[in-house]
Amino acid sequence: MITHSKITLRVRAATPLEAFAAELRGELLLPGHPEYDGARKLWNGMIDRFPAMIARCADAADVSKSLRFARAQGLQVAVRGGGHNAAGYAMVDGGLVIDLSHMKKITVDPLMLTALAEPGLTLGEFVAAIDAYGLATTTGTVSGTGMAGLTLGGGMGWLMGKHGLTIDNLLSVEIVTADGQIRYASENEYGDLFWAVRGGGGNFGIVTAFEYRLHPIGQVLAGMVVHPIERAEELLRFYRVYAHAAPDELTAYAAIVGGPNGLPMAAIAVCYAGPIAEGERLLAPLRAFGPPLADMIRPMSYLDVVHMLDAGSPDGRKYYDRANSLTELNDQAIATIVDYAAMRTSPFSQILIQHIHGVAARIDPAATAAHALRGEQFLLGMIAAWEDDDAETHQSWVRAFWSDTRQFARAGTYVNFMSEDEGARVRSSYGPNYERLVAIKAKYDPANVFRLNQNIKPAGQSQ
Repeated sequence: MITHSKITLRVRAATPLEAFAAELRGELLLPGHPEYDGARKLWNGMIDRFPAMIARCADAADVSKSLRFARAQGLQVAVRGGGHNAAGYAMVDGGLVIDLSHMKKITVDPLMLTALAEPGLTLGEFVAAIDAYGLATTTGTVSGTGMAGLTLGGGMGWLMGKHGLTIDNLLSVEIVTADGQIRYASENEYGDLFWAVRGGGGNFGIVTAFEYRLHPIGQVLAGMVVHPIERAEELLRFYRVYAHAAPDELTAYAAIVGGPNGLPMAAIAVCYAGPIAEGERLLAPLRAFGPPLADMIRPMSYLDVVHMLDAGSPDGRKYYDRANSLTELNDQAIATIVDYAAMRTSPFSQILIQHIHGVAARIDPAATAAHALRGEQFLLGMIAAWEDDDAETHQSWVRAFWSDTRQFARAGTYVNFMSEDEGARVRSSYGPNYERLVAIKAKYDPANVFRLNQNIKPAGQSQ
């Protein structure tokens, strides 16, 4: 209230919501805002949630303010990065979404071979920025993937045999912890927190900047060979032997996907990051096998590599996936994969086999949180994708497929390939690292504020 000798003005105090909105450098979107509906949509068209508000953050300070406001108001927090988030944890009914998707700054230091990247970058945006300098690091396989989520879960990709997982190339992070503090974590500072975020997902805070180690790269030899679906079993047996024999510089994936006409086809996709002449020699057996219906392998930039599989993952399609990690791709497992390929319920559904090998496989499982991604293995991804309204039919195909391949699988798997809360399987995916993660969670997030993820509950809460 303002009082003058003759005039009294009553000034209404700002509500907590108004004060919060005024403090943000970014923008607060409420229901009814013209951008609200677009901002709540995710890559996975199956997710349709209505948050109370979306804080479109501009920097780490915005993230801290949003987190403090949510906690003060008792709002559940969801964190959205720049990419897919197939499981839908990035959106929450009735809560506050801390949206990082507009935070896309990247600074490349070509002399120090590092990049400092904000969490809104997609894989394609990140690679485009570093590719301009002839540099690369391990990233995923589809350009629309978010670098933040990829990194926090571990980060597999075409260069993992030569350079390790994405987390093996992470040097430091800027992170907002549950108390709203902005911290800088590395091997030398908050080392426990830095260890945990390398594979522990979004359980420990909101990372607002990632510092990556980069590597010089020229053209790579990459692409795929395509075979008729009738030869899938034979092709997978060839792939098993071929992948096992591959040097660190060569990563090979196998897939059963729908072709341009919707009919299924079997394929092997490769990326060789070494001298092109040596790559041609190593790829000769692959190109001769069959022979293939189509051979699309050629020298290309690494940026082209991360775009070559984009067509199979468009925005807005409905997705549901699960995974099993197979130590060996034996004949029985191959036969089961081929059987389920024949039972696909949608022409858009995919089966993807990724070979973890080389540097990524050899690093000590205790060096980072990502225990399940160490040791040579084949990661079998079962990805239902559809455009009709019969979600149960397509999800049932994945669940049955997953169940029937469990007998061939290790206990844990890649947490980024979990589309729903798998409870005890989260624990098994971290193996002997789990108890350390629980203790770190209790230190930095004792109230489990960051629980919309493949959750690690803090010590003292029911596991």
